[in-house]
Amino acid sequence: MSDGRTPVRRDGVLEQERAVRRRVEGRQPSMSDVAARAGVSHQTVSRVLNAHPSVRDETRRLVLEAIEELGYRRNAAARALVTRRTATIGVVTSGSALFGPTSTLIAVENAARDAGYFVSVATAARWDTAILTEALEHFMAQSVDGVVVIAAHDEAVSAVRAFPSPVPVVMVGPKEAPGTGVHAVTFDQYGGARLATRHLVELGHREVVHVSGPLNWLDARERALGWRHEVRAAGLAATPAVPADSWSADRGYEVGRDLLRDGLPTAVFAANDQLALGMLRAFAEAGARVPDDVSVVGFDDVDGSAQFYPPLTTVRQEFGELGRRCLRMLLDLLAGGDVDPVVVDARLVVRASTGAPPRRPD
Repeated sequence: MSDGRTPVRRDGVLEQERAVRRRVEGRQPSMSDVAARAGVSHQTVSRVLNAHPSVRDETRRLVLEAIEELGYRRNAAARALVTRRTATIGVVTSGSALFGPTSTLIAVENAARDAGYFVSVATAARWDTAILTEALEHFMAQSVDGVVVIAAHDEAVSAVRAFPSPVPVVMVGPKEAPGTGVHAVTFDQYGGARLATRHLVELGHREVVHVSGPLNWLDARERALGWRHEVRAAGLAATPAVPADSWSADRGYEVGRDLLRDGLPTAVFAANDQLALGMLRAFAEAGARVPDDVSVVGFDDVDGSAQFYPPLTTVRQEFGELGRRCLRMLLDLLAGGDVDPVVVDARLVVRASTGAPPRRPD
């Protein structure tokens, strides 16, 4: 007997499987075929394909197995006609190979794929209103469901603010939404900088020099502000940050040589790991030992920072979590929900480049 859900077996083979296979021979399998193969309704298959949270894990598994066995592929054009959505999001990012933007793009793309969305990417050679407007208009022509802009940069914020987007826009970088219809997701740059500075202060350092990133970047300003506030909270003098006009290891090397010439501090907090890497080389060439003579902290925890010499103490940004939170916000907006700005916590990774300050002669 059958309860209407469990197919009857004959000769060791499910008759339902045979019927489905006969029906799809010579044509592409349909959603109804998947439903019949999995023993569920057409609506349940649709819910699985759209990552609906109400589907039980076992049911989802059955549907996904049926999709795999039948080789079912969604008809994107037909789906767009019915839902008025393309299951595609546009992502605008800079054309640089900087660790942060690149890692964020990968994280957003992975999260989008997990949610059943495709990603269309546009890179901006430079951030200005004309270039960003062109990219956004291109996405509108593709009928994307929403847009993610990855840019912690003043010009990018201004350009996004000036564009009247008809679809939701999520911007990765600002702490607050830069305009109507734009929503913000960011790392806690400020809090991460305070963690790095507090670590050095708690080791006993009474002078913590900060080497900042380019100050037209929101991240650089937030990290400098966090350092300054933590130094003041410890009752120490906040000397002016050492400015860097790029995030590169070459610039870090130059700054390191300048610090050696002007008087080496006991601790340096660099605005990113590449700046720290350049300083480590400058210090090593001059015979300054890290961390015996000077402690160094970076920011980002780039791949390979544990293999710097010495391994670098740094602030880690969880890019996977950022991508998931970004997509969750976009999906909530597409569902008509209200959202608040999202700030993803950073954490300190302590390695061998930091230690107690050297003893000064009495």
